[in-house]
Amino acid sequence: MDAGARPVDAVARPSVVLIDDHPVVLAGMRTWFRRAGIAVLATGGTPDVAWRSPGAAADVVVLDPHPAGRAEPGRADLDRLVAGGRRVVVHTTHHDEGAGARCCRVGGAVVAKARGEAHLVAAVLAAAGHRPGPAPSRSPALPRPRLTARERDVLLTWLRCESKRTTATLCHVSPRTVEGYIDRVRLRYAEVGRPAPTKASLVARALQDGLLTLDDL
Repeated sequence: MDAGARPVDAVARPSVVLIDDHPVVLAGMRTWFRRAGIAVLATGGTPDVAWRSPGAAADVVVLDPHPAGRAEPGRADLDRLVAGGRRVVVHTTHHDEGAGARCCRVGGAVVAKARGEAHLVAAVLAAAGHRPGPAPSRSPALPRPRLTARERDVLLTWLRCESKRTTATLCHVSPRTVEGYIDRVRLRYAEVGRPAPTKASLVARALQDGLLTLDDL
């Protein structure tokens, strides 16, 4: 058993629905989640399985949004799931910032298939709200995303401001550009297993990583 895939309390364990058009991938994920004590309610090759019983009751949707391995994602399917309030973990071989941003906004994540069992299980637990936040004393050991200087500058300005419009003025960019930078920051945190779907959670990440102090806020 992978050291990172630890069983979850049977009373509180989350459930998942798995969507991938490769049967061998579905079989592998079923095994991983079974070992972690996570209930797999349904599997299938198309997102329809997430809207039908029993998949409709799953806490988390694990989705490869790139049909038949194509680089063009099925964004309409992903957008529908996100708009429907579903927690989505994108499990893919492709790097897609757009898909990542959509998931991060609702507490989901993006996991590259190359990362393996531990990362996928951790992402599902985090998306379902079953992973406690790290203790402050362990903050230096947390995996940190690689933020560009500009991403860090926009992030910290926004965390100190009341709005993205004010941030845009201070950073001399448009509000849409500010939103793009924040989405990328959220994606980078999700990629290292530390989702930050809200402003409050991004403040917590910045404090944990030493980007901010309480006196800055």
